Amino acid sequence: MRIALGIEYDGSNYQGFQRQYRLASIQECLETAIGKIADCSTEIYCAGRTDAGVSATQQVIHFDYNGAKPRKVSSWLTGCNVFLPPDISVKWAKEVPDEFHARFSAFERTYRYIILNSHSRPAIMGRGISFYPGKRLDERLMHEAGQYLLGENDFSSFRASECQSKTPFRNIHKLTVTRDRDYIVVEISANAFLHHMVRNIVGDLLEVGYHRRPKEWIKELLDARDRTLGGENAQPNGLYLVGVAYDPSYGIPSEPTGPLWF
Repeated sequence: MRIALGIEYDGSNYQGFQRQYRLASIQECLETAIGKIADCSTEIYCAGRTDAGVSATQQVIHFDYNGAKPRKVSSWLTGCNVFLPPDISVKWAKEVPDEFHARFSAFERTYRYIILNSHSRPAIMGRGISFYPGKRLDERLMHEAGQYLLGENDFSSFRASECQSKTPFRNIHKLTVTRDRDYIVVEISANAFLHHMVRNIVGDLLEVGYHRRPKEWIKELLDARDRTLGGENAQPNGLYLVGVAYDPSYGIPSEPTGPLWF
């Protein structure tokens, strides 16, 4: 039996999704909780390995259950949530065909980056948003600059130096920058992402938003294929994996994007 789970988590207390030696990870917590329900060790696979401090509203994982005791699909949801810490939650559970793979069956991932652009720091939700104070960001210019990144491109200028991907090519399907009062939301959808790709893109768009660089600089940076020419990468808090798209035949639930009211 192959089971898919929809996961939500606050990544503030973890060193990323992937299991790491002697460091807290989302994967370790999930495998421990699932193992207690399955009565055996279980390896999970995820749609996207989020970085340290990054959160998710719609992470998707799958695992295979070959235990002797039958398990209702609903028991994976209720049972796992009993054994998970408060900042990780299973939102839904579903039996899927054996050919389904949380990572390789996905054809699109969507991230949202939430910025508070005001003069005063937040006292509530401080770890769930990214705070950029002072001068008002120009979200219109940020949006226009982001359109240079659409399509399939070599994103070497936006990948971390330690990125292990064999190719720097990715296909960005959509990039929008919108404002609601003091909040700016950067939303990026692509077939997949490189290590730190979203945070590097947002960090460079902030240079444009503060009028320190013209919008055409983003195109120049893309063409240069050199990360050392870019600005600082954006903070990890405020970044969320908010959507993973699969073929409708798998019946993977679709929920409001989030986070929270966004």
